[in-house]
Amino acid sequence: MISLTTTMDTPTGPFTILSDPDGVVLASGFTPGPGELTGLVHPALRPPTGSTPRQVADLGAVTRAVRSYLAGDLHALDQVVVRQQSGGAFLSHAWDVLRKVPPGSPVTYASFAALAGRPAAIRAAAQACARNAAALFVPCHRVLRTDGSLGGFRWGLPVKSWLLEHETERLIDGPDRR
Repeated sequence: MISLTTTMDTPTGPFTILSDPDGVVLASGFTPGPGELTGLVHPALRPPTGSTPRQVADLGAVTRAVRSYLAGDLHALDQVVVRQQSGGAFLSHAWDVLRKVPPGSPVTYASFAALAGRPAAIRAAAQACARNAAALFVPCHRVLRTDGSLGGFRWGLPVKSWLLEHETERLIDGPDRR
């Protein structure tokens, strides 16, 4: 159940995280507060009606992982635990698969569908990206259209573009060269 939230500054603007009491990420996105995120969380994981998550300055390991990622450690988010629920097994599996797409190596929606074990389910793969509540931690920004164009991103194409460039530059330059 959502109980904590924090917002941190990033090069693309504010980034907000919702977590449970144990620091498990339930939702995150490039928004200045939890308002846009709460509705993305499955109803079973939301707080009771009328209660709001407690704003904290820091979520410990989760906040450190985001800062490390932004500083160039592109695998810093890999160990952060994320909990999302959906109405079907494919979405949950697809979100797990997304977490294995390496930084700096974006895939197409068709490739993502194949990686998820359903090569013909390109629309379902796109839906997995669209319904992902945990941006950055479940890196849907690493999925592109077949022609290589950006496609969509809940938090805007400038943010998606920045994330992809950040990952590519860090792979080329290394974490200490910026």
